[in-house]
Amino acid sequence: MISITEKGSFKNTEKFLNSLLRHEQFTALAKFGPMGVAALASATPRDTSLTANSWTYEIIQKRGYYSMIWSNTYIENGVPIAVLIQYGHGTKNGGYVPGRDYINPAIRPIFDQMAADMWKVVTR
Repeated sequence: MISITEKGSFKNTEKFLNSLLRHEQFTALAKFGPMGVAALASATPRDTSLTANSWTYEIIQKRGYYSMIWSNTYIENGVPIAVLIQYGHGTKNGGYVPGRDYINPAIRPIFDQMAADMWKVVTR
């Protein structure tokens, strides 16, 4: 025979579940969109500033999770220029332009702060 005994309350669990219903995570997450856009724009190499000024973000909410997506909308001849800058590309003449890792260093502090802030929301 199995017997289960419970002592105490579910106050903290109920508080956490109610916070999910109030979308506290979304509110905490929303401030990072513009921060990421600003960080990426300032780190993007500039010739014409078209790539630097084309950063956007989107927050996607689906059942059970939230997702933050940063995108660059500057596309020339079907090619996302931000990707060419990041990873490098071949040229018409057979040359190669090496990539420059500017995205990861720019967005890393945003990820770190986001993780710290979201941890506070979840453990409150």
